[in-house]
Amino acid sequence: MPTPLTSPVAADDLDLAVRLALAALRPADPAAWDRPAGGLEWTCWETVEHLADDLFAYAVQLGPRRPPTAGEVPFVWESRRPGGPRNAVHADRSAGPDGLLQVLEACGALLTAMVRTASPDVRAHHCFGLSDPAGFAAMGTVETLLHTYDLATGLGLPWHPPAGPCSRALARLFPDAPDGADPWATLLWVTGRGDLPGRERVTEWRWDARVRE
Repeated sequence: MPTPLTSPVAADDLDLAVRLALAALRPADPAAWDRPAGGLEWTCWETVEHLADDLFAYAVQLGPRRPPTAGEVPFVWESRRPGGPRNAVHADRSAGPDGLLQVLEACGALLTAMVRTASPDVRAHHCFGLSDPAGFAAMGTVETLLHTYDLATGLGLPWHPPAGPCSRALARLFPDAPDGADPWATLLWVTGRGDLPGRERVTEWRWDARVRE
């Protein structure tokens, strides 16, 4: 597993983020999954589906022998209610929270496997910039870390991921992020979820998925 805070984001970071997220979410009250997820308009159940869908979508972008560079692989993404997330992935409600988290685990494994096996020279479309497998690993890591924060807030659970994945994801996707502060606090700040001393609250943000050669 990568240890230096400045080393490239790798499949190990994504795998760790998903494993930690699953461990954090499993103790949730089974009756709490229809609560709002932090500051999102989605329920906690919908937010896990959205996160699983993100990981699935990133994996399939890397899947074709010639990955698309001008758009997404054309799965159907649709919302099941007005204002709900537009997903291709949905969990069977009858399987309960355990089934929901299994869907998340499976989608995380798909992206981890694709990042491990795809050539570093592969480039595929993302709306925030043409990216490579390491970029998709970073995006999956950030999605997992942040949406687990949203979920933990809504479910009343603790969540504080380790510095390494946060620092490496910041370096890859947010190259202008300030140095010197706690990496997790900085990741929350650059995505409008937290404050940093001496800096204004972020209200609009996006990452940069492009490969910096």
